[in-house]
Amino acid sequence: MTQEIVTADIGGTHARFAIAQVDGHHVEALTDQVVMKSAEHASLQTAWEAYADQIGRALPKDGAIAVAGPVGGSLLRLPNNPWIVRPHAIPVKLGLDRFSLINDFGAVAHAVAHLNGDHLMHCCGPDVSLPATGPISIFGPGTGLGTVQLLRTKDDYHVIEAEGGHIDFAPLDSIEDKILQTLRKRHRRVSVERIVSGPGLVAIHAVLADLEGRSAAPMSDRELWELVLAGEDSLAAAALDRFCLSLGSVTGDLALAQGAKAVVIGGGVGARIADILPQSGFCERFVAKGRFETVMQNIPVKLLNHPQPGLFGAASAFLQEHEL
Repeated sequence: MTQEIVTADIGGTHARFAIAQVDGHHVEALTDQVVMKSAEHASLQTAWEAYADQIGRALPKDGAIAVAGPVGGSLLRLPNNPWIVRPHAIPVKLGLDRFSLINDFGAVAHAVAHLNGDHLMHCCGPDVSLPATGPISIFGPGTGLGTVQLLRTKDDYHVIEAEGGHIDFAPLDSIEDKILQTLRKRHRRVSVERIVSGPGLVAIHAVLADLEGRSAAPMSDRELWELVLAGEDSLAAAALDRFCLSLGSVTGDLALAQGAKAVVIGGGVGARIADILPQSGFCERFVAKGRFETVMQNIPVKLLNHPQPGLFGAASAFLQEHEL
């Protein structure tokens, strides 16, 4: 029998909501999808209420919530979103009888565990399916850099949430040295998320403009990404090339550290550059790990192209935790 779950994916920029139609242990469909700007709402509760108003109906009493940040503890502060979430208050504030609370990239891992190959595009490495068993590393540049590991076993799977976007950035050439030096003036510590994320492109672009003695007009990351994808500005194109190189290096480092048998790239930025990434320097940097190049060459890298993996995956996580 089909039942319903409210599913939410709360990111640094957007808050996404849907009603998941579920049957047994599977998500059959996502209906009543709504995307809001997080900055236009004061809290998760007010956004939740606005969603109910927009779709014009009472919401189900079961809910799945993915948030862009670690979910442990009694008070959640999201790194790229000013909302504060108190897990113990969720049933009262959101009117839920049961709920699951999960990291946003943990939700993506649940989605990857259930989606078929139609939602995975080949990027580099062997063009083979994801392994039936073993660790799969999942990364996603968006407002930040999401990281998670999916561990498949013979009869089940486990999601291991991580904060790999906050490891130190390691430059590999003189341009990346300059990027690090510039960002270090603003931040005591420069993590990889400062470079390989949506806002990171702005930092790269500014450094390249300074390198050439240009005066770069101030732009938001959204405006710069629009300029990049239009393909009509050479400096913006150079910034995108550098972004892809750095993403390849970081992805390879984390995959090697996690012993990954496969890699999946998701995230909002990952979706934007899905057609560009395989032809960029990403793949070369991904495998450039010295004595482990042969190991890296044998790791398949896929691009996730499901339209709402966070919503789908949050609902899947609820089904794994609760019996319907």
